[in-house]
Amino acid sequence: MLQPLPKSQWNETAAAHLLNRAAFGGTPAEIQQLAAFSHEGAVDKLVEYTRLADTAIPPAWAKPDPERAWKIKDLKNLSAEEREKRLREYRRESRAQVLEMRCQWIERMATGPRPLQEKMTLFWHGHFATNIQKVKDPYLMWLQIETFRQHATGPWEKLLTAAGKDPAMLIWLDGAQNRSGKPNENFAREVMELFTLGEGHYTEEDIREGARAFTGWNLAPGRQEFQYRPVLHDGGEKTFMGKSGRWHGEDIIRIILDQPQSNRFITSKLWEFFAGPPPDQALGDALARAFAGSGQTFAPLLKTMFLSQEFYEPQVVRNQIKSPAQWLAGTIRLLERPMPPAMVCNAMMSDLGQELLAPPNVKGWDGGIAWITTANLLHRYNHAAALLEGGKGKRPEGMLRGLAAIEGFSVNKASLMQRSLDVGLTRTPPAEVMKLFTEGDLSDSSRFLAALEKRFLQGTLKPERAQVLRSYLAQQENLAEPVVREAIRLLFATPDYQLA
Repeated sequence: MLQPLPKSQWNETAAAHLLNRAAFGGTPAEIQQLAAFSHEGAVDKLVEYTRLADTAIPPAWAKPDPERAWKIKDLKNLSAEEREKRLREYRRESRAQVLEMRCQWIERMATGPRPLQEKMTLFWHGHFATNIQKVKDPYLMWLQIETFRQHATGPWEKLLTAAGKDPAMLIWLDGAQNRSGKPNENFAREVMELFTLGEGHYTEEDIREGARAFTGWNLAPGRQEFQYRPVLHDGGEKTFMGKSGRWHGEDIIRIILDQPQSNRFITSKLWEFFAGPPPDQALGDALARAFAGSGQTFAPLLKTMFLSQEFYEPQVVRNQIKSPAQWLAGTIRLLERPMPPAMVCNAMMSDLGQELLAPPNVKGWDGGIAWITTANLLHRYNHAAALLEGGKGKRPEGMLRGLAAIEGFSVNKASLMQRSLDVGLTRTPPAEVMKLFTEGDLSDSSRFLAALEKRFLQGTLKPERAQVLRSYLAQQENLAEPVVREAIRLLFATPDYQLA
């Protein structure tokens, strides 16, 4: 189990698979460059991303607002009319910040120098699923994503502790209401059920005693940061998972991570995220041992996974349905086109079924086949055409679905939002498709089809779908830009393109 891939099998096909799973895909040139490394060197290049400068610039608003709590408190002293006016302004500002944050994150996935860091941050966002609707403060959501980014491939204990003390999490799971004499059990339950162990590996007593230990983890009054408040902590003895002591929250996390099940739980979930098929007993045990041997640090585990022969098995390669984030970031990357405006980007992700910063529930997104519904598949086809054609194309219908999920949005404002969306689409340039192919690629239809498959599939179409493209190309007089654009659109509308 987890034996390294034989050196003879490391080639451009394997490099393409690695970029699809550990990143958001790669152009033919990027695949060729990665394949030129040794397998170990290629994996190291992706995993050791801190060697590369992070060039992303935080939004101007992404900083603490010391007066925020007092601004909200002061609303009570205003007239009803003035209070409503202030609330509208706050909601409008919050909506704009959320849209900007979502679009900038997709841009980091598509074009940033550290794609694995963004892939892991996306994983943690779904794992510690927290929603802007309840948190309400865009800065706190930005701060949480930055926490995931900072600890993305580091020690599990540090990440789990940081996630538990994160202000957005304290609001999301009501940790800020957890106090001695009146413990709130939400975080204590979810930290075991969803984050570390899974159902059936803890007791109701563990939840009660764990909740007592987490008392005192709170928000600093009037500030957007964590503060341990001893006056709220239950200092009595607790018995948790058979161990007794005057435990604090950090002690509970260490006891949980000492359980062998915790290694198997998180490594299996990571394998499913990156590889696809759930690991069988033998592979699951091997992943858990590798993680324990790494000191429960994720970077060495990821290297082991990405180097293993199991990661490149036929049942793994090109057999994972792209998430909306993977689909959108990857399509932008492969088209080598600029990002669409924030309003357009957000509407696309909403239509596709994955609104960043707004997972559907505490379990996050189901993923897999759940990404594909009749409606979502049609949206993929329509939005692929929009990315290809930009403002020249017809506006896809239904692009306002889900915007009401943002706090304060009224469906009565649909016409105004639609106008903004139309403006955004008008300002979206078409993809420059001709630059994606060489003169040789465009010299005849057979070479062009092969180039299409290499760029967008890193493989070949199913025979019946390849025949559709051949028939289309056979009817064309030449491979002019409109023909190239339509051929790409036809490929994007195949089931093959929905897989990575």
